[in-house]
Amino acid sequence: MTKGLFESLLDFSFREYVTPRSLAFIYGLHLLAGLIAAVVLVANGFRDSTSQGLLMLVVAIVGFFFWTLYVRIILETLQAIFRIADAASPPDRH
Repeated sequence: MTKGLFESLLDFSFREYVTPRSLAFIYGLHLLAGLIAAVVLVANGFRDSTSQGLLMLVVAIVGFFFWTLYVRIILETLQAIFRIADAASPPDRH
């Protein structure tokens, strides 16, 4: 029986995993943080000079690509670990 997210957060027996169900939210949150960092980097670059802003724009685009790739790999690895743990655990007996 699967519980809701709030119920799983308050489960002190730790029978339900919360992390696999919240991976999409965590991914979106990290992409938003990377986007905010890129916009701040570009804005600060353009504040200094136009050439600095254009350089920071290129750096931000490349950096955001690698940030997205890094976060995706880490979260997929985490999801694989949880799937392995779920497959390796004995069935729940009542």
